[in-house]
Amino acid sequence: MQITGIPFGTTDWASVEKTDHKGETGSATWQTRQFGDIRVRMVEYTPGYLADHWCVKGHILLCLEGELTTELEDGRVFVLKPGMSYQVADKAEPHRSSTAVGAKLFIVD
Repeated sequence: MQITGIPFGTTDWASVEKTDHKGETGSATWQTRQFGDIRVRMVEYTPGYLADHWCVKGHILLCLEGELTTELEDGRVFVLKPGMSYQVADKAEPHRSSTAVGAKLFIVD
């Protein structure tokens, strides 16, 4: 990743607007900052959330709270707990997320 043209700055996530996104079940609340082509998000999933699509966007994702299950289209399943992360490239491996207990994530894509 090449990061250019972004001056030093800080983000007070408590002041960033929240938007709601429905899943197949449950919902996600996003707080989003855009820095050129780079999107940075704080995302909270409700308990029982299941994504309504297979995602092909690349991400670097850090689990802050709760537990996130990520299923790859090929059937592999990964469980992230606080302090764990994953990374995947654009169009590399379709994936979708779910959580039984809820989760809070920090995502860069």
